[in-house]
Amino acid sequence: MQSARIRRGLAATFLSTFFSLTSLFMFFPLLLFTLKGMGLSDATVGLVASAEWLGLAIGTPFVAHWVSMLGLRRAFVMSGLIPFASMLCITLTPWPALWLVLIMLGGISGAMRWIVAETTVTQMAPAHVRGRVVGLFGTMISLTYVVGPALLAWIGTRGEAAQFARWVAVALSATGLALSTAVPSIRTAPDAPQPIAPRLGLPGILDAFRAAPLLMVTGALGGFFEAGSTGILPLYGLAIGLGEAKSAMLLSACGLGGVLVMAPVGALADRLPHRILYIVCSLVTATASITMLLVPVWPPLAYAIAFIWGASGGALYTLAMVDIGHRGQGVHVVNFTSVLVLSYTLGGTLGPLLGGIALTISTHWGLPFMMTLAALVGLMAFTRK
Repeated sequence: MQSARIRRGLAATFLSTFFSLTSLFMFFPLLLFTLKGMGLSDATVGLVASAEWLGLAIGTPFVAHWVSMLGLRRAFVMSGLIPFASMLCITLTPWPALWLVLIMLGGISGAMRWIVAETTVTQMAPAHVRGRVVGLFGTMISLTYVVGPALLAWIGTRGEAAQFARWVAVALSATGLALSTAVPSIRTAPDAPQPIAPRLGLPGILDAFRAAPLLMVTGALGGFFEAGSTGILPLYGLAIGLGEAKSAMLLSACGLGGVLVMAPVGALADRLPHRILYIVCSLVTATASITMLLVPVWPPLAYAIAFIWGASGGALYTLAMVDIGHRGQGVHVVNFTSVLVLSYTLGGTLGPLLGGIALTISTHWGLPFMMTLAALVGLMAFTRK
């Protein structure tokens, strides 16, 4: 009975998150196109786009408070309700200023969704297959980055097609919300330790960081290689003369790496010491990054390197989530996941910034040097006792 309950809970969590994120990756690009079509400046549209990330940063330190008050299950439902309400209100109203506020609220609830969904998966998954389950969950999330925009492109972004696409996104969000109510309450797993009550908010996040400082290194490197590289790869492609279309394909190669690697790495995490996997990941990434010096001689090599960067980021994040799942339960896991989310976001922010500086210094060796150095920092951290 318990195993059947866990399977149903995991299925509901997977499907709810899939529909919710697919709706988001449909709705948000369409909203930006709409704002641009209204004649707003690029700066204004960029402000709206940044509001979601600002909301994410604001909301992350408070997730432990919300989980403590609501419990994981109700927090999970709430994290689906707020984005649905935001999308519905944006669809029904014509005021961009209100949209900005609603998008920020959506970003705040997105922090709760991100952390609570992954906490729910790691807590519900049996310890002996936790890596496999976490890897499959990461793969599913990566697929939503493809499915959402592809569905939007298929429906259309202009005129009546755009309005229909908005309602499709709202309907998908409603489906995700409905499925979230099928996620059961999580009871203590037999293998879980019984730790003392954790602190909440920033003190709890700091406690988690002090307990597992390597977690922040892992998250930052994961964000650096996966999310951060997407902000610099198109510029690198243009710098070496690939052209816009081929430069954009570097992003596809990076995303494909994350999609394909998470499930296998998760399965390996159930069988091998995680430290070995961290070290192998760092070595492969450092080797790939230094071979970037050969790209001007053979440009197709850039796609293989982009694939490895995406795979590295996905692998590091998956391993970190598996480690978190073994560290406890409830709010303790929420605090550890918050550290991972914050560090991943930091890495994703630093990637384009430092990459742009590296390309400015040298189109040929700047980016290879920076990415190799980042991988070696990770290697040193993972090999320390």
